[in-house]
Amino acid sequence: MVKTLLLRGMVAGPVGGLAYFVFAYLFGEGAVDGAIAYEQHVGLAHDVSAEAPLVSRGIQSTVGLGVAAVLYGVVIGGLLALAYSAVVGRVGRLGPRATAAVIAGVGFVAVAAVPFLKYPANPPASTLDATVGQRTGPYVALIIISVALAIGAVMLQRSLTARLGTWNAALTAIGAYVATAAAVGYLLPTVDETPADFPATVLYDFRLASIGGQVVLWAVVGVVFGTLVDDRSSRQAETLAGQTGVSRSS
Repeated sequence: MVKTLLLRGMVAGPVGGLAYFVFAYLFGEGAVDGAIAYEQHVGLAHDVSAEAPLVSRGIQSTVGLGVAAVLYGVVIGGLLALAYSAVVGRVGRLGPRATAAVIAGVGFVAVAAVPFLKYPANPPASTLDATVGQRTGPYVALIIISVALAIGAVMLQRSLTARLGTWNAALTAIGAYVATAAAVGYLLPTVDETPADFPATVLYDFRLASIGGQVVLWAVVGVVFGTLVDDRSSRQAETLAGQTGVSRSS
């Protein structure tokens, strides 16, 4: 079963990755160009000549971005499939589509949204060189902790359902996750990484496109994966019903 679900995740992942690529290309590349223009302006002001890139900007914004987006989508699709195989049939009366949607929503919050709130994405030239190492470690740590807290919240919801009911147990688990994630984010160091004269509009547009792309990616992967597993469940139900009918008639 896990292998079959992984295959479906590997189908849904690239579809979500392509959707992410289209969104990022349409709404994020303008901000990247603005950041590069700022970098070139700073270089000219300090009489520093820019080195020729190994890969042209045109390739970076099309083939490079597309390949990276699809590969990232494959990873997300595989993770969603594994999570689905672990919780399917254990989340109340939710069907395959709803289960996939819930997992995708939780994954987006834990992997993308919460880390973004503390350490939002930055375009080129918007991060001081001295702060790169200061940011990377806490950012990765926040992702790991956020995912662990999300898993803990799911387990808490399951343990409280019999006592509090599904709705109240879910609210309690969500509240516990939000409180602990906020505490962790508060304790992690804040990195002052953006040059004071960096264009605020470019930074805002890039960050908006970045989190918007994550929304598109997780939503598309969740919908496509849910559709694939729902079709499989429907076929299995029809086969079982047919076999039952044959056995009764005989």
